[in-house]
Amino acid sequence: MMGSKPARIPLFPLAGAILFPRAQLPLHIFEPRYRDMVRDALAGQARIGMIQPSGSGEPPPLFQTGCVGEIVGAEELDDGRFNIVLQGSNRFRLIAERDLGTDYRQADVDLAAYDDSEPGPLALIQRAEVEREARRFGDALGLAVDWGAVGQLDDEMLVNAIAQVAPFDPGAKQALLEEPTLSGRADLVVQLMQFQRLAPGGADVGQTLQ
Repeated sequence: MMGSKPARIPLFPLAGAILFPRAQLPLHIFEPRYRDMVRDALAGQARIGMIQPSGSGEPPPLFQTGCVGEIVGAEELDDGRFNIVLQGSNRFRLIAERDLGTDYRQADVDLAAYDDSEPGPLALIQRAEVEREARRFGDALGLAVDWGAVGQLDDEMLVNAIAQVAPFDPGAKQALLEEPTLSGRADLVVQLMQFQRLAPGGADVGQTLQ
């Protein structure tokens, strides 16, 4: 994509949690610094940047790509914790972090790093492959899934939902987030489900993100 669109946003680093444009992500906010972040966001543009740590340490290094989440639902509990719902708007690429005196991290980002316009539909054969492998993957995990409802999802919602909730490792989730096209993401999510399902012990994946 040509050009750039710089913006300054607060960052919420969370391993295993990715957000896509037009997708939603519910979060429970309990750490004091992120409670402050949510309060400040609600008093301003009501958006935060979801991004994954790329390693350990304090503060941890970050991957270079994340997604802006617009806060479309927020409930403050009596003890100061929050339940929020984020609606993905567009992916971004980090430009530089800024020390602005807050307990949470903030950064300048490029909002024009990806073309996040609404994609066209998948080829019918590719859509069928995603659904087929999702059924096999769900069966391997012993999940109770309403496959009729799954079949009603549009292509983008289906692929991105699998990418968000499947118990892939953070590196695999990051690769899905950074994949430029929906078709490429569909191919990758099928490969990841096949690999995890067929690998020794692959179905023993523990709990998924809620």
